[in-house]
Amino acid sequence: MTATVFNQLKVDFTKQPMFFGEALNAQRFDTFKYPVFDKLTQTQLGYFWRPEEVSLQKDRSDYLDFREEQKFIFTSNLKYQILLDSVQGRGPAMAFMPYCSLPELEGCMNTWQFFETIHSRSYTHIIKNVYSNPSEVFDTILDDEKIVARAKSVTRAYDDFIDAAQQYEVTGKGDIRDIKKKLFLAMVNVNALEALRFYVSFACSFAFGELKKMEGSAKIISLIARDESQHLSITSHIIKNWQRGDDPEMTEIVNENSYMIGEIYDTVVDEEKEWANYLFSHGAIVGLNEKLLHKFIEHIANKRLKGLGQEARYEQSANDNPLPWTQHWLSSKGLQVAPQETEIESYVIGGIKQDVSKDTFAGFKL
Repeated sequence: MTATVFNQLKVDFTKQPMFFGEALNAQRFDTFKYPVFDKLTQTQLGYFWRPEEVSLQKDRSDYLDFREEQKFIFTSNLKYQILLDSVQGRGPAMAFMPYCSLPELEGCMNTWQFFETIHSRSYTHIIKNVYSNPSEVFDTILDDEKIVARAKSVTRAYDDFIDAAQQYEVTGKGDIRDIKKKLFLAMVNVNALEALRFYVSFACSFAFGELKKMEGSAKIISLIARDESQHLSITSHIIKNWQRGDDPEMTEIVNENSYMIGEIYDTVVDEEKEWANYLFSHGAIVGLNEKLLHKFIEHIANKRLKGLGQEARYEQSANDNPLPWTQHWLSSKGLQVAPQETEIESYVIGGIKQDVSKDTFAGFKL
């Protein structure tokens, strides 16, 4: 695959692998090798939202009334989410896009990255409305060793693949099979990020919302969680397409290294548990503690592994959610609020329900 923004050769992209095939030319969305990626693009666009749609007026007074341990939990989670979504706001484009060889996947990842930027703007919206001095949050993110350590864990696989792929492209040196292995490991790490790394933070935000505190922020986080489920689906479909033979060499690599999926998930589960312990080191939230969060992350992890065709690895069953009330927030359709009290977040803009067949209006007459 030669690096170029315009491949002048005629190529049947329905016969190309997802990555390291022929370079792209026209961004065409009429025929697809994998229609699911175009459907995911359409779903994401239908979910378009802006953080300014959610009022945070009450959140400011709620935060001022918080005890110190509650402020610590809320602010620490916010800092961590800012850093992770900043990484995701540039990571897919830097790592995966230069080697993408399907128009529908390129379009899907462009949309994915755009929504990560909305998430970053959302955190700024929260900070500007809740804190009297936003710099106290932004300027101290990199001072928290726990946050920095987790960010390093997230970005390591990204950087390994980027370095190897760029060296191969520029110098021609390197083993393409090893580079593809690094691509697989980077994709699994991103899958685990979207699947797990936000969920302790999400649960804390939703717990405050359940207590009728910081409800505006909780609703913004709910919208972010809805987007992240789409991003998880993108990476899951990429991995499953490799498993099914998208690229024969890649399929061999995935089969040989499938055990790494479990090992990567183990690392993320352990780090999320450590984060829960850190958050609650100063005190708990009513109805939530670190032990419940440990069970919750195990539950989520087993669900995600099942989606990748892997065996459950953790004690908490994928079918037994220890925090059942979180489902109310993770599914926007479940949020029933009075319009005069707070913003409605269950709407979809530009959504198209594609369930009309040629016989749907049979017999209909004007």
